[in-house]
Amino acid sequence: MLEVVPILCRAGQMDNYAYLLVDKSTGISAILDASEAAPIIAECQKKNVKPQFLLNTHHHFDHVEGNAELRELFGAKIVGAAEDKDRIENMDIALNDGDVFELGDSKAHIISADGHTIGHILWYFPQDKVLFTGDTLFNLSIGGLFEGTPEQMWSSLQKIKNLPDDVLFYPGHEYTVYGMANLEGESGIKYAETAKKRLSAGLPAGPFTLADEKKCNPYLRIDSLQEFCRLFN
Repeated sequence: MLEVVPILCRAGQMDNYAYLLVDKSTGISAILDASEAAPIIAECQKKNVKPQFLLNTHHHFDHVEGNAELRELFGAKIVGAAEDKDRIENMDIALNDGDVFELGDSKAHIISADGHTIGHILWYFPQDKVLFTGDTLFNLSIGGLFEGTPEQMWSSLQKIKNLPDDVLFYPGHEYTVYGMANLEGESGIKYAETAKKRLSAGLPAGPFTLADEKKCNPYLRIDSLQEFCRLFN
């Protein structure tokens, strides 16, 4: 069983989330998207955890900047997409679409998700029903197209939509409030109430299930590539 601990980084600036992942059967652990070293080190010390791996969704600085310090402190191996081999420093393990990465007994399926960047990957743990979407999918929104095309982002979002409805997804930023103005209907009201309650308690707005996100995220409700591409013209 995989334990997931969100760690807020760059609070009040970019509001990134790093995640401490612990395979509870073996104790093997990792940090996903190490945005900032200090809050991650504090959480690891609090839980008496020494992560063996630093997992990455993509190369942007606000997702990898803590890697170097954490690598030196913990001796952790850096893991990312093969396409980011030259853009994420000191990468030890390079992965491709369809690869399976074993974190103890927890197995992550690597899903290519071009759009926000070329080489962006999703980390999907099917046995634990959790998905880490980096900057591809946020609560009620999606990531900007820094390198990819609308067509590539559409394709990546379809891969997410095709995953089971009961999967919980964990995004790379806390951007939920920006999308609340577009919520409508009973599902939207329930989504907003849940998110606001969690945020007011100092917690992340999520995780939400993909079923909830498919009902409420306007980018996942679009039915055609043509309609999706019109948003970027």
